[in-house]
Order: sequence, then C-alpha cells, then structure tokens
Amino acid sequence: MQVAVIGLGEAGSLYATGFAAKGWTVTGFDPADNLTPADVTRFDQVADAVAGADLVLSLTGGKAALRAAAALAPHLPKTALFADLNAGSAGLKKQLAAVITTESGAQFADVSVVGSVPTYGAQTPLVVSGAGSARATELFGTIGAPVEDIAGEPGDAARRKLLRSSFMKGLGALIVESVTIGKAAGAEEWVREQIANELSTGLSAVERLYTGTVKHADRRATEADAAITLADELGVRPVSARATAEIHHALADKAKADQAGVIDDDLLEAYRGLAVANIGDARDRMGTVDSGIHSLWKGAKAVGRARTVWVREGDNKAIHEVINYVQPGDIVVINGQGDTNRALIGELITEKLRARGAVGMIIDGAARDVDVLEEMGFGVWARAVNPAGPYKNGPGQINIPVAIGGVVVNPGDIICADSDGVIVIPATEAVSSLIAGRAVEADEAQRRAAILASVTA
Repeated sequence: MQVAVIGLGEAGSLYATGFAAKGWTVTGFDPADNLTPADVTRFDQVADAVAGADLVLSLTGGKAALRAAAALAPHLPKTALFADLNAGSAGLKKQLAAVITTESGAQFADVSVVGSVPTYGAQTPLVVSGAGSARATELFGTIGAPVEDIAGEPGDAARRKLLRSSFMKGLGALIVESVTIGKAAGAEEWVREQIANELSTGLSAVERLYTGTVKHADRRATEADAAITLADELGVRPVSARATAEIHHALADKAKADQAGVIDDDLLEAYRGLAVANIGDARDRMGTVDSGIHSLWKGAKAVGRARTVWVREGDNKAIHEVINYVQPGDIVVINGQGDTNRALIGELITEKLRARGAVGMIIDGAARDVDVLEEMGFGVWARAVNPAGPYKNGPGQINIPVAIGGVVVNPGDIICADSDGVIVIPATEAVSSLIAGRAVEADEAQRRAAILASVTA
C-alpha cells in the first residue's frame, strides 16, 4: 500500500512516519523547506508524489488546501482515496470534494483531527465523513487511529471539529489569560494548580460547571465583574473575562425574565404601537418618568427591556462597559444623576450599542449629536442636549436597580417611549399592563368615533 503525504510539516511528518512504521510505501511533497522524515521518498513534483498512491493525505493548511487539491487532482489515480485533514469550514470541504471527484474520479473523505497530533502522533482520534468515509476508517485503522465514521456529506466532520474548537480554543485562550493574570498577581503556580484540579474529573466536572453556571448565573455575574476589575488593576486586558461576564449576565437576565413570566420578544412585539399615554392611563399613571426626560427628536419610538447603568455626574465609563452586556431588544437606561453639564452619549457610543442590538436609550442626564441620532433612527430620551463631552474615570455600576425621573427601573423591566415620554412597566406586571393598555386604547377609539359621529350628524 502506498500513501502520499502532501505537506510535510509537523503533522504531515508524524502521519508519514506512522504509515511507514506499518510497512506502507510513503511518498511526500512539500514546496516548503521542511525536513524529510526517514523512510519517506520526497518528490519535487506533486504529480510524481501521488502517482500510484492508494491514499493521499492533504496536510497543507486550510489556506492552501484548495490550491493544492486543484494542482494534484489531474494526476490522482481514480482508485485513490483523497483524505483532507486540514482544518476548515464545511464550505471549503465541499469545494475540495467537488474538485477531487470532478477532476480525478477518486473518492473524497473529510477527515477531522480531534486531538493533539504532537501528543498522539498517527494515533490521534479522527472524525470522518463523505463518500470515502468507510474506506478512510479502514485505512487509518491500519495505523491504530481511533476513527468515528459519521458518514454524511463532506463538511459534516469539519463541523464536528469546529464544535470542539469552540470549546478547546476558548479554553486555551482562557487558560492563557488566567495564568497571565495570576502571574501579574504573583500567584501563577497557584492559578495553574486550580485549573488542573478543575480539569481532572471528566464528565462530572462538565456537568457541575454547566449546571452551576446556569443555576447561579446572577451571583456569579457579580464575581465575574469583579474579576474584570482585578485584571484591569493588574494591567492585563481581560478579553476572556469580559466574555465570561457577558454570558453570566445573559443567563441571569433570562432567569429573571422566566421567573417574571415575561414572554420574551413576543410580548415586546405586542407592546409596539401602544401609546405611552394609554399604558399610563391603564396603570393609574404609575411608572411614568417625569417630563424633563423627553425625546430628542420628533417621532422617536422604542419598546424594549431595560439594561441599567448608574454613573457619576458627567462620566460615561460604565456606559462603555455596558456595551459588552447589551442583548438584542435592550433599551439602555442610565441614571446620570440628572446632570446636564456634560453629554453622557453621542453618535459613536450609540453606534456601538446599536450594533449590539440596543433599540433606544433613556438618560437622566444629557446627550449630544442629536441630528446624527435622528438620521440613525435611534431613539434617545434625555433631559438636555449639551455639546460638552463626558469624563471617563468612573465609578459606575451596571445591571442594578436605578432611579430615573422619579421611577425605579430594574434590569429586565419593559420600557416604552414615544413623543409623549417614557413609562416603565415592571416585568412582573407586563402581561396585565398590556391587556389593560389595549383596553384603554380600544375605549378611546370608540369614544373618539362617537365624538366624530355626533359632529357630522
């Protein structure tokens, strides 16, 4: 049996050595100046390397995979199996399969390596798919590689690898960041031991971490925020820590919404078009924000869930921080202490919030760039407009109860705002307030129709 290895880097050399150890004839091709493993016949032309091969392994790297496949396909024996071991998208694997099968008639197998090749060599576990998956399972089995054959289409195995990568690459990045923070704090070895202990109990650790995170997300979100502060104080950029905190806050928000009986987007959609005045009448005028907080441009309307921020007068550091926690459908509610001497937001921070899915802002303070906000169609309700920019020193808090315009707002409360002003509906009263508001709307429509009828009679 002959195997041709295209790409003699670290992984390619290990597979070449593994097949050679089992008595296979091994040929190789690589335009780079890599060392040639023992027992491998290396060729300067790819056509010579694949001539007579029963199995061709492509280990060129994802960026070069399509180019390499196109170059060798015309020379590939029809009886060969082409196994692509490069990491790449499902779309790339489909393109590779099309090139190989169309140009050569050979079989194609999408082979995903789901372990460390430097650690396990040619015996690294694999997942395979595509028309040649059964044959790939057989051939890789001859060198002792554990193979999971999921059949299916080219790209199916690649998807499995990427599912694993979302965890493994994230875990690696998190470990690097955590160890770096530990080193900055003078406790690197202690941090390494903590990580090792948590990773040593297999599936039980996975279940414990998953269940505990979902169950205690609200409390742990506060701890995650504190970890970000520590990293900042130590001069380490907390990228993974911020993502961790964002996930915890999102889980906490969902739990609060579920407990309150909120029907997520469907309920928000039902509020759209319902006038703030009608909701206020239905709620006996409770929850309406004082009239000093008004729309900064005519015709602005917004309905969403409250994402709360509390800042010092004229300082927007916490508003920048809340960007990482905003979810689609949120309205950012800012207690700016009623100060109007400096604008807390402008067009740039608004663009960032809008990109995260925010649908409006309520500010007990000032804003600026009003004309651009109107062009964007982004509703902002504030006490004043002021061209002076904010400080960015802090302190500030996010995702806590805040007071704006005489009304307490909890994270997750429903905010409705239009040209008349702003009203806050507690999440626990969202359904009843909607029903009552629609009733007021219908009653007023009937009374107005009766007035018009009497005038024209």
